[in-house]
Amino acid sequence: MLGPMGQRKPSGAIQRFFSELGPGLITGAADDDPSGIATYSVTGAAFGYGPLWTALFSFPLMTAVQLMCSRLGMVTGRGLAAVVRRRYPRWVLWGACLLLIVANTINIGADLAGMAEATHMVTGVNSLFWMPFYAAVLVALLFWSSYRAIARVFKWLTLVLFAYVITAFIARPDWTQVLRATLVPEMHWSREYLAVLVGILGTTISPYLFFWQAAEEVEEERSEGKRTVAQRQGATDQELRRARRDVVTGMFFSNFVMYFIILTTAATLHAHGDTQIATTRQAAEALRPLAGDAAYWLFTLGLIGTGMLGVPVLAGSSAYAVGEAMAWRASLDQKPRLARKFYAVLAAAMALGLALDYAGIAAVKMLFWTAVANGVLAPPLIVLIVLLTSDPRVMGDRVNPPLLRWLGWTAAVVMTLAAVAMFVAG
Repeated sequence: MLGPMGQRKPSGAIQRFFSELGPGLITGAADDDPSGIATYSVTGAAFGYGPLWTALFSFPLMTAVQLMCSRLGMVTGRGLAAVVRRRYPRWVLWGACLLLIVANTINIGADLAGMAEATHMVTGVNSLFWMPFYAAVLVALLFWSSYRAIARVFKWLTLVLFAYVITAFIARPDWTQVLRATLVPEMHWSREYLAVLVGILGTTISPYLFFWQAAEEVEEERSEGKRTVAQRQGATDQELRRARRDVVTGMFFSNFVMYFIILTTAATLHAHGDTQIATTRQAAEALRPLAGDAAYWLFTLGLIGTGMLGVPVLAGSSAYAVGEAMAWRASLDQKPRLARKFYAVLAAAMALGLALDYAGIAAVKMLFWTAVANGVLAPPLIVLIVLLTSDPRVMGDRVNPPLLRWLGWTAAVVMTLAAVAMFVAG
């Protein structure tokens, strides 16, 4: 049986399921970038098993937001910024883009710093060399490869995240405490705990993922030969079911990994009194005597691999947003000479993030506070997404079902309240 562009479809049910995973899986895996890993590590070290419940709590919220972005891209045939441009005044469009670019620039810098510090640990070569090296390699990948090739590479890179699941079992946690902390929410009214909560929400429900998800649904349709907006508009029930499976799988995978990173650092660092993490080196080195060399190497190499997945998504989402807002050619499937402005924004996003790395901020601190910044900046964008995907003028008869709309509003309200509480807590 042949699929789009004459490709043969996998025959078995399991094969077919995995072959249909794409934008949702990549988005979910990119969510566990070095900023996310640092945030979850800080969380487990500082508060032990207590915050494990947040993995269950955030899963339906992040799934709903990403599913709305997926549906928006599929039904309209346009990315998020392109839809905002057609529906709202320019100040709303550029306000949304500015929120994204600020969050992404900080995040790119933090992720490059985390990757560089991890590579320094492995090679002994100064991290000041590795930061521009990784930036150059990733820009080259995005400039001189097709969307199809990039998507295949990203799919395989998601496997590095299993390093953190394996590490958790090596650490031998107290499973009774783990189960209790997972099922019984524990809250503390302190600025430190609330900052961790905002950071967890910000790194799981991140602005860059909204723009990336919608844009990649459009890229998927372009790769199937649907080159015009008219060809891409609309989505069948089967296509929406495929997107739902993809997004739910990706978000589950993301939170599954998040859960095990918190668990690992709780079982090792927190359990042995190491409650403050200042550098990625400290986080990895602390694991070595407590959980062995395997845990150290898995943690370190996983940090590099997740950066290779997360940084291109960050830079790419900035380029998609600006390109769509300006009605440029905005596609990773276009050659750089045919979409010069789009690729210029992509390179500029990487360069600005790299420039931040020379400000002398400790990598883990930068990674953690990036997640907190995402948590503060995300709610206005979530409100915009819920409004767009609930509007029949945008979505036709594919507006949000009540449950999706309710979860979207809940995500916006919860993240706003957590951010406000963080600022007012003593």
